[in-house]
Amino acid sequence: MTRRQSRRRPREVGVDERQTVVVCRGGDCGNRTKHPGVDHRDQLRRISGEVDITRARVVSSGCLDACEHSNVVVVVPGSAGRARGAAPVWVGGVLDEACTGDLVEWVDAGGAAVADAPVLVDLHAFHPTRLNRHELEEELGR
Repeated sequence: MTRRQSRRRPREVGVDERQTVVVCRGGDCGNRTKHPGVDHRDQLRRISGEVDITRARVVSSGCLDACEHSNVVVVVPGSAGRARGAAPVWVGGVLDEACTGDLVEWVDAGGAAVADAPVLVDLHAFHPTRLNRHELEEELGR
């Protein structure tokens, strides 16, 4: 190993290798009128602050057009989950500390196809429409 190679920093986990946690904040998601008892800013801060950045990146979305399921969080699998055939997991009704906490723990454990979904995540998961999937792809730039 040359001197130059030994000074290189360890390779960081690339965005493609990590999961992406998309937190919807448009439409009814993040709406104080629809969900007055939820501190939406704190929820986004909590998810962003508690998710292990080596496992996932957290992004907020303008609107995923799944307002009937607000608050919506989508966990897009990283390369490990995709290699096992995982698809994005859409979770609706993320409105309390327990559901938010279970979601964060699941993402940190590896998420879809890597770790079993906690009960609250499993109960709140839903199948998105074609329009919902299209909105997600646009948000992620795919």
